[in-house]
Amino acid sequence: MRTLLVTGAAGAGRTTVAAATALRAARDGARVLLLTADREAGGLLAGTPEARIPGQRPAAEPAAERSEEAPPWTDPVRVETGLWAARLRGAESATESLALWQERYEDTLDLLGATPLAAEELTPLPGSREFAVLRALVALYETGPAAGDVSAAGDSAASAPWDLAVVDMPAAWETLRALALPEQLVRYLRRLLPAERQAARGLRPLLGRLLGAPVPAGRVYEAAARWEHRLETVREAAEAAGTRVRLVLEATPRGARELRRTRAAYALQGCAVEAVVANRVLPGGSDDAWYATLADEQHRVAKELGAELREAGTRFCVLPHLGPEPKGPVALAVLAEAVAPPGARPAAIDPGDPAEVDDLLADEGVLLYRLPLPGVERGDLTLVRRGDELLVTAAGHRRALPLPAALRRCTITRAGLHEAELHIRFTPDPAVWPQPG
Repeated sequence: MRTLLVTGAAGAGRTTVAAATALRAARDGARVLLLTADREAGGLLAGTPEARIPGQRPAAEPAAERSEEAPPWTDPVRVETGLWAARLRGAESATESLALWQERYEDTLDLLGATPLAAEELTPLPGSREFAVLRALVALYETGPAAGDVSAAGDSAASAPWDLAVVDMPAAWETLRALALPEQLVRYLRRLLPAERQAARGLRPLLGRLLGAPVPAGRVYEAAARWEHRLETVREAAEAAGTRVRLVLEATPRGARELRRTRAAYALQGCAVEAVVANRVLPGGSDDAWYATLADEQHRVAKELGAELREAGTRFCVLPHLGPEPKGPVALAVLAEAVAPPGARPAAIDPGDPAEVDDLLADEGVLLYRLPLPGVERGDLTLVRRGDELLVTAAGHRRALPLPAALRRCTITRAGLHEAELHIRFTPDPAVWPQPG
C-alpha cells in the first residue's frame, strides 16, 4: 500500500488538496482511504456544512474488549465508490489509552488510594495530533500492500487493505519535526545508554562501589531496548518506500521562498517530495486593475516555480481558485481533474542516507561527499563535524548524519554548495588511513 502525506504552509488549503487528490485516485480506480484531523472535512466531502466525519467510536467498550493497538482513526465512512474517509483520533486516542490503563490497574490504584481521572477532566495534550499521525503511519505500514484483485474485493471498508492512503498532515514544519522525531530519539538513546555497556552487567555492583555513584540497572537498558525497537518501527514506517510527500503552497513570492526552504529541509531528512501543488490561483483576464495585478503575480510565481521544479524532476500543478470554499463532490471534481495523480516516490533520495560519496582518490586525492539540498541558500546552511557524524542544518532543520567508515579516517578540507548539492571534500588522514604494504 502507498501512503501520500499532504502538507504545506498553514492556510494554503492542505485539507482541500488532500481531498481532491484522494478523489482523483479513487476515480482512477484505486481504493483510497483519506485520513484527516479536520472536523470540517465531512462538509468538504459531502457538500453540506453539517456533515461530519464521526469523531468518536459508536459506543464505549469495556477495557477487556478495547485494544491499544486499534487504529488511531475512526471507522471509515464511504464517500463514493472507491473512496472512504476517517478522522484521526489524537486527543481521543490519548484519553482512551489513559482510561484503559486505569481500568487495567484499578486494584493497584485502589491500594494506593488514587482517585482515577474521568475523561471529562482531561484536556488535549500538546503534540497529540502529531503522535496520532505517527501512530497512523505505523498502522498503515503494518497493513502492507493490497493483495489480490482489488476491483473484486467489494465496495466496503471491511474489504481493505487499501491501495492508497492520503493523510492530511499538519503544517509542513510540524510534519517534518514529527517525521524526524523517531530518528532523533533513537540517537539520544544510543548516546545516553549504549547497548554495548550491557556486557558489563556482572560488574555493575563493583563499578558502583568504585565510582561512588549508582550504575544503571539491567532493566533500564532493557526498557531502552524496547523503546528503541518501537521507535525504529515508527522510523521504518515514515521512511517506507511507499511513503511520499506532497507540498501545498499559495502562489505568492513569500510562498515560493518558503517552499524552497521547505524542500531543502525535507531533502535533508530524506523525505522525497513527489509533487508540489499551487492552490487557489486566480484566473486572469480581468478588467479590474487590483484583481489583475494579484492574478498576474500569482501566474508569474507559478510559471517560475513550474520551470524550477520541472528542472529538478518534481511534478508541479496549479489548482484554480473556485471563488467560494469548495464543498461537495462537484466542486472537488473540478480540483481533482487539475491535481496531479499520486505518483511513484522519486528514487533519487535514500531516506536512510540521502548522500553519495564519489571516489576521487586517484585523480584528486579526495573523497567527495554529495548531499542533495534543492532550494537551500548559503545563509540557511551550516555544517559541523562532531566525531563520526556530520551535523547539517538546512533552512533551520538539523540532522545528524553518520559518516561512512572510510570518511571517518579523513579530514574535511573544503565544503560548499554546487548546483543544489552540498559538496564536502574529505582528505585521508595519514595517521589513521591504511597504508599500502
